[in-house]
Amino acid sequence: MDTGLRTADTTALAYIGDAVYEVYIRKHAIEGAHTKTSEINDRAVSFVNANSQAACVRKLMSDGFLTEDELVMVKRARNRTNTAHPRGATPTEYKLATGFEALIGWLYMTGMTERLEEVVAQSIKITEEING
Repeated sequence: MDTGLRTADTTALAYIGDAVYEVYIRKHAIEGAHTKTSEINDRAVSFVNANSQAACVRKLMSDGFLTEDELVMVKRARNRTNTAHPRGATPTEYKLATGFEALIGWLYMTGMTERLEEVVAQSIKITEEING
């Protein structure tokens, strides 16, 4: 299987990864004890914002959870991102969040569903620990 690791359009992967991750997070938020839509949305937002995603991918990287190929994807996307004024995040956090989203998109687009679900599950765990 051609995984496109070194040639894939990381911007497109981050675009689809953002949507894929949000679906997983919305499902997770609905499964929580929250019943009001506003509570579900607030919970989901706490996972999908750039600050949380950046903190999460930092931890995934420092814990050695990511494979070498996954690290390559995160770093390629992180380094490609060029933004002057990200909303609610530093440029560094925004770049890391973009790398995280590209990783999710890459795993999804290459059909690595089992690994995608492992990364998402670990990301949820990390984000819950960070956010309390």
